[in-house]
Amino acid sequence: MRAVLCESLGPVSSSLAVREIDAPHASGGQLVIDVKAAPVNFPDLLMVQGLYQMRPPLPFSPGGEIAGVVREVGPGVLGFAPGQRVMAFCGFGGFAEQIVLAPAQCFSMPDEMPFEVGASLFLTYCTAHHALVDRGRLTKGETLLVLGAAGGVGVAAIQIGKALGARVIATASSEEKRRFCLSLGADQAIDPGADLKGTLKSLGGVDVVFDPVGGDLSEPALRALRPRGRFLVIGFASGTIPKLPLNLALLKECDVVGVQWGAFALREPDKQRAIVEDLIRMWRAGAVKPPIHRTYSLDETAQALDDLAQRRVMGKVVVTP
Repeated sequence: MRAVLCESLGPVSSSLAVREIDAPHASGGQLVIDVKAAPVNFPDLLMVQGLYQMRPPLPFSPGGEIAGVVREVGPGVLGFAPGQRVMAFCGFGGFAEQIVLAPAQCFSMPDEMPFEVGASLFLTYCTAHHALVDRGRLTKGETLLVLGAAGGVGVAAIQIGKALGARVIATASSEEKRRFCLSLGADQAIDPGADLKGTLKSLGGVDVVFDPVGGDLSEPALRALRPRGRFLVIGFASGTIPKLPLNLALLKECDVVGVQWGAFALREPDKQRAIVEDLIRMWRAGAVKPPIHRTYSLDETAQALDDLAQRRVMGKVVVTP
């Protein structure tokens, strides 16, 4: 089978190659899945550069989430059969024609759900759901600020925030991206570089900040929180980890809350399964719909990662082996 391999850590252009490798086989307690779709996410980019907390041994295939069709079922596996449509969180290994996974990583996918959609419901949508529901306790009528809202996890936060009944303010760096955020349901879309704190204060402040960006945007967003607000630390796409003045947490009686969905999913699998079921319900209701920016062939994976790195992407980009 063919797979995209990271053979050395460094720039995407020089680290990835498409190779012919041995096809996997299912041992006891395993499934082999024919991969139909594998979205590209920011952790894939970091992993190839050796900057992510997970460092698979070289060579490895990036790609943290997939959807496909069960090809082979190993001894002892219940609840899955060859030909079944599934979606799965794999961490890495998804940019390949086939992948072997444990049943606990896999979820049955509705027949009417496109593979590109099913594959896109893990890293960004599960993160946003866990952040807003479990960690942020976002409720109907509250105001949610989404930083970096035109990216994959930002898009998920807009849609899930609206599904929960919140007023959503999105930030995006260009007029085109702000229009995109409004098309997804955001109530307002603002330029984060134009006095973010002042703009948010003029809009009445916010109850919850969803921050996957970090850098210079975090502190003004924190300053715009209302008393007893929640500041959700999702990640640092800017490349800079901010140093927040904790006296603000004291003065506002607000919460600064870390969100690490991957660790949560492994630690509490029953709650993770409930999140996936809720996202499928939201998708069926039309509240959640991952916007697919573009699909790429396996040979175009490096280009897909570079497009993500250069912020040429609005929504999800998906590799289709």
